[in-house]
Amino acid sequence: MNTIEKTEKYVMKTYNRYPVSFVKGKGCYLYDEKGREYLDMLAGIAVCNLGHCHPEVTEAICNQAKTLIHTSNLFHIKPQAELARLICENSFGEKVFFCNSGAEANEGAIKLARRYAFEKGKKGYEIIAFKNSFHGRTFASVSVTGQGKYNEGFGPMLTGVRFAEFNNIDSVKEIVSEKTCGIIVEPIQGEGGIIPATVEFLKGLRNIADEIDAILIFDEVQTGIGRTGKLFAYQHYGVEPDVMTLAKALGNGVPIGAIVAKGKAATVLKPGLHASTFGGNFLATAAGIKVIENVSQKDFLKSVEEKGKYLQSKLIELKKEFPHIIEKVRGTGLMVGAVCKIKCGKIVEKALKKGLIINCTAGNVIRFAPPLIITTKDIDRGIEILRNVLTELKEEE
Repeated sequence: MNTIEKTEKYVMKTYNRYPVSFVKGKGCYLYDEKGREYLDMLAGIAVCNLGHCHPEVTEAICNQAKTLIHTSNLFHIKPQAELARLICENSFGEKVFFCNSGAEANEGAIKLARRYAFEKGKKGYEIIAFKNSFHGRTFASVSVTGQGKYNEGFGPMLTGVRFAEFNNIDSVKEIVSEKTCGIIVEPIQGEGGIIPATVEFLKGLRNIADEIDAILIFDEVQTGIGRTGKLFAYQHYGVEPDVMTLAKALGNGVPIGAIVAKGKAATVLKPGLHASTFGGNFLATAAGIKVIENVSQKDFLKSVEEKGKYLQSKLIELKKEFPHIIEKVRGTGLMVGAVCKIKCGKIVEKALKKGLIINCTAGNVIRFAPPLIITTKDIDRGIEILRNVLTELKEEE
């Protein structure tokens, strides 16, 4: 029985998996059980920002595994403290809480916002979220996700959640009230189709949160850790949240999440109010240290910005070649979406058969989230494969 057969027999079918099983990775490339090479322009869904098996991250993981992996948060953890320092000194943050995933980080951020209102003696318990958003699959995180397909059949959802229109500050003003304790938003909607927020919109949210003394939460699970050409996406906007959630690329593949907070939000979660058994353990934070040390370098971030512009320019060329398929290109840094006039699932499947890993989000948006170490030569290779796919589709019409 091979891997695919075992998966089908023993693993819950929560994913429609492609018929490929990878066994090795290096840099921007993955290799399946037959030794076939694939160019990875998805990076495990914006996770492996330093590529597969990055030597410094790999060394840190191996060395830590030989020494100590877990003790629980009843004790001080040296790499956890160091990673918290690195995050805070490279962001607006003053305090960090570590957990295991983006969904868990968002759950904690929602708890933080409600607890803050409680301690202030406010009536607030409502969270404002946004249509087309995505914040995770756990109960509270899916409750603030503005796409019905993710919560259908799991209701009733968490009470006290209201949805506004993304990039429409007036729609927020219409529903904000004394009951509002927090606002959660992605600087760039990822699963929603790679849609960046406007500067005016995020500044407007900051003003509203200040006026009503609510907690402003930026979900940077996908946009953080250099993905957009800045270490964190909020740095493009000149707007600081009270809370930022991180995960995905923070461990370059090792599960880790984080809640980063400042000011009034930094001391809300006290002993007994929130916890995580595995959160911030030795292994995960040892990996995270090497990730931040590498990604936070100015030259590295500048290269991400430049390569992102290069990728967008190449996709715009494809748009001109295939205007009946590609409608527009949008994104920031190496978080890029090609909006299609057709459903893009077939494009993704054909690309995979030709050795290119991309994926489809929002039904008609091809998502590119390659390792940040990708070269322009690799980008050219990916674009050429996609060009061949689109040519085939055109010929099939």
